[in-house]
Amino acid sequence: MRRSAFRPTAAAGVGLKADLRLSVQYAVRDDALPLRAQVRRWVRATAPGAAEVTVRFVDAEEGRALNARFRGKDYATNVLTFPYAREPVLRGDLVLCVPVVLREAAQQGEVPAARFAHLVVHGMLHLQGYDHEKAAEARVMEDRERGILARLGFPDPY
Repeated sequence: MRRSAFRPTAAAGVGLKADLRLSVQYAVRDDALPLRAQVRRWVRATAPGAAEVTVRFVDAEEGRALNARFRGKDYATNVLTFPYAREPVLRGDLVLCVPVVLREAAQQGEVPAARFAHLVVHGMLHLQGYDHEKAAEARVMEDRERGILARLGFPDPY
């Protein structure tokens, strides 16, 4: 697979009639990666309306480089969120670092799909402005995650 540099950028605008424009990019191969249809279901369950979202699955090297460049942190993290617009169409990018996600799933005794679903939902909520820096904000965001994941058939991730 040819490697291309990922640059978070907002794609062309979506007309208001559009429900969801989704790009799923696999920059790494692993049998545990979710299918595009699964990612679409998770994004759709979390999107408040029309949305244009890119979800990219990366290796540790790319995850670390993006986290260093955009957050000033020299390590790979599970999910990075790049919001561009909330209205009239939710637009943004999510980057999931596959080795980190798989390691966390194993440590927490989760099946990989549950961990990937949680982090897609988590990232989608960040695109909408949810945060977890303060305890009250974290409770609101976690409650929202629990509800969405339960509707998707996943257990409470907390």
